[in-house]
Amino acid sequence: MQKIKTYIAPARSEWSQIIQRPQLDHLSLVGKVTDVLEAIKKEGDQAVRQFTTTFDGVQLEDFSVSETEWAEAETVVSSKLKTAIQTAATNIETFHKCQISDIKPLETQSGVVCWRKSVGIEKVGLYIPGGSAPLFSTILMLGIPARLAGCKEIILCTPPDKAGKLHPAILFAAKLVGIRKVYKIGGVQAIGAMAFGTETVSKVFKIFGPGNQYVTCAKELVQRAGTAIDMPAGPSEVLVLADQSANPIYVAADLLSQAEHGPDSQALLITTSQELAAAVEKEVVSQLEDLPRKAIAEKALAHSKIIVLSDMEQAIELSNAYAAEHLIISTLDPERVASNIINAGSVFLGNYSPESVGDYASGTNHTLPTNGYATAYSGVSLDSFVRKITFQKLTPAGLSEIADTVITMAEAEGLRAHALAVSRRLKEVEKQ
Repeated sequence: MQKIKTYIAPARSEWSQIIQRPQLDHLSLVGKVTDVLEAIKKEGDQAVRQFTTTFDGVQLEDFSVSETEWAEAETVVSSKLKTAIQTAATNIETFHKCQISDIKPLETQSGVVCWRKSVGIEKVGLYIPGGSAPLFSTILMLGIPARLAGCKEIILCTPPDKAGKLHPAILFAAKLVGIRKVYKIGGVQAIGAMAFGTETVSKVFKIFGPGNQYVTCAKELVQRAGTAIDMPAGPSEVLVLADQSANPIYVAADLLSQAEHGPDSQALLITTSQELAAAVEKEVVSQLEDLPRKAIAEKALAHSKIIVLSDMEQAIELSNAYAAEHLIISTLDPERVASNIINAGSVFLGNYSPESVGDYASGTNHTLPTNGYATAYSGVSLDSFVRKITFQKLTPAGLSEIADTVITMAEAEGLRAHALAVSRRLKEVEKQ
């Protein structure tokens, strides 16, 4: 395999070039994706059937999962996998349940009371990739907070295999979290069906879930058309921040666990130890040979990087500039390093906190900002599935108290009607 490119003490002027992500040509996809979305918007189920045949290679009359298929999934999934999924679901629910909160009524000044209430988004759509790897874990990450948030309708779309079936673990996980509206629709046609609605699939207000570059492009386009999405997304990525104390076997395993996601994934190591860098590079070559998804990982490693810097302060600075989706800190004092991290999707501290645990079962959410969006976006949480509505209630005395402030500000902005909405009430209050 081609070696991971290593940079030894690069000049600061070179940093931005070194940490560039693989470039995806979304513009070349827009025309094709737009055509599919427009067809689904006009023709509904008929267009979905056509594109399912074209893109997934299977003809389906009914996209819904039958009761027979639900029952089969229950028997096919091994008891060991069921227990693992249930354990992960419990941890995810425990972590997300603690995020439920409303602001109690607060008197900001005498007679003026304000509060906030969280209301679940009424209809949400979840997209679960099912191509080279059926990501049933993502159902837990999205379905559990959606249910806890009180979303009234949760729709799940995922691509069928060549036999028109879904992976049984996907159905088991969906049933476990309470999702029964599951449709065998993948790719752009799934995003279109949820965004615009068809005879079978209800239109939703917000779409969640990862996907390939076509799915990402479709999500961006339907957002412009009025359907909210979880966040902008790109290929998955990891950055390992390490010093001489890190175990090269663990670091290499972490880099490869990210690389096997897909050919566009990126794995970076930033370290203060040239010896560690060399040891990790050898380990990557050795461990790669044992991977079933070796070919995919090799393509990802072609644009992965090892960067050696002189001190941890520079390493932290470069890490913050990259704003990784996943950040693993393998240092002598990971908590101290973490206290200086300001840009990351999810952080894993110490030699015994692999990214894999967060991907599946620790409890935190694995749906995270990629492509540098961690500078401005958070990962999915309970808040992603709710709208926060504010309320205020004033007594007559409270209105009198605040009236002069509002009238003065409204008139200064030239909004006379705003001022009159207060002053007309004030006249009645003063008569009382």
